[in-house]
Amino acid sequence: MTQETRKQLLNLIQQEVVLATGCTEPGAVALCVAKSRELLGAIPEKVELLLSKNVFKNAMGVGIPGTGMIGLPIAVAMAIVAGKSERGLEILTIPQSEVDEAKSWLSQNASRISIGVKEVCDKLYIECTCTKGNDKATAIISGRHTSFVHLEKNGKIELSQETGSTTASQGSSPEEIKLSARMVYDFATTAPIEELEFIRETVKYNSAAANEGLKGYGLNTGKILMENAHGDIVHTVVARTVAASDARMDGCQLSVYSNSGSGNQGICCTLPVYEYGSAKGCSEEQITRALILNHLMSIYVKRGIGRLSALCGIVNASIGVTSGLVYLQGGSFDEICYAIKNMINTLAGMVCDGAKPSCALKMSAGLYSAFVNAELARHGKVVDATDGISERDIDFSIRNLGHLGHDGMDQTDDVVLDIMTHKAL
Repeated sequence: MTQETRKQLLNLIQQEVVLATGCTEPGAVALCVAKSRELLGAIPEKVELLLSKNVFKNAMGVGIPGTGMIGLPIAVAMAIVAGKSERGLEILTIPQSEVDEAKSWLSQNASRISIGVKEVCDKLYIECTCTKGNDKATAIISGRHTSFVHLEKNGKIELSQETGSTTASQGSSPEEIKLSARMVYDFATTAPIEELEFIRETVKYNSAAANEGLKGYGLNTGKILMENAHGDIVHTVVARTVAASDARMDGCQLSVYSNSGSGNQGICCTLPVYEYGSAKGCSEEQITRALILNHLMSIYVKRGIGRLSALCGIVNASIGVTSGLVYLQGGSFDEICYAIKNMINTLAGMVCDGAKPSCALKMSAGLYSAFVNAELARHGKVVDATDGISERDIDFSIRNLGHLGHDGMDQTDDVVLDIMTHKAL
């Protein structure tokens, strides 16, 4: 592998594995609102949001950090009162005094916020227009959670997709390099270890979220599993990982390292291989390489599915996990491919029904499957090429999963959103 290719892959991971506070969809909405308010230069009298159905779905029922509240209105209020767009996906990390101020603002101005669904747009789309008097400012995020593609004030366009975007300003696009499973494996297992050690920073943050989650958040999934693990490695690994999701989705204020725009995917790509490798006495280098393999394989699989999809992100993240587990167990590249194919035939079709505390349940299902399929792969067992959407070629199998998630489940999103917005609560 050339030095230039390694550099591109490092750049890709560093762009996709970033800190985020709370669920990334409300965070991205808050980011867009803050940018629109900054363009306006004043506290707005009216805030209008148009969101893709995927963003809308993922923001309805998730806890907003430090508020004890769910949903977008409080996230919008936090952005209006205290949001700073330069903080990116950590925009919801604000002092409690400012959280209280945001709650007060919302109690008096809730009717000034309108939130609607934009029917024809990218699957990740956020448009915010803030107005005060005759002044109006609009900011649009599209494609990635922090990618502004349009900025406008009083009819004057300050940024458009044609003239530039935040993605372009950050250097080479992560879409430029063509990935394969073999490339991911070779990079993770052969790149100089000093180039990869940055990934261990994810452990510090995501482990802190796990420790917090074990105190009891959401459904207490992690806490209950840990109380009944009785020292079993698999149950302990799953318990600690889903505890971090419990905390994050129920409004914990701790930041976590995300992957491909998702904090839950970042948690899933970090804690299982770290906890398993540590419990098994693997070396720091082995664990570091497993973390890189896990994160980058998840990024590769997610690229075909799309940043937001009707297919749950735990699918691609747990595929990364099974890759890292096989590697830590001394498995070969072929065995990693076996495990991935087995995972595709296990989890294809797991639906995303929005971000919420019970996401920990889906994470536990993905993780237990990752352990089972890693074990099968280590015994040379793999689904037949005639089974389901898997093929003999690993990259074709991954491509098929992406096709299912990106194109085959569009109607699923519409049905899920319709159900979620018409429930008799």
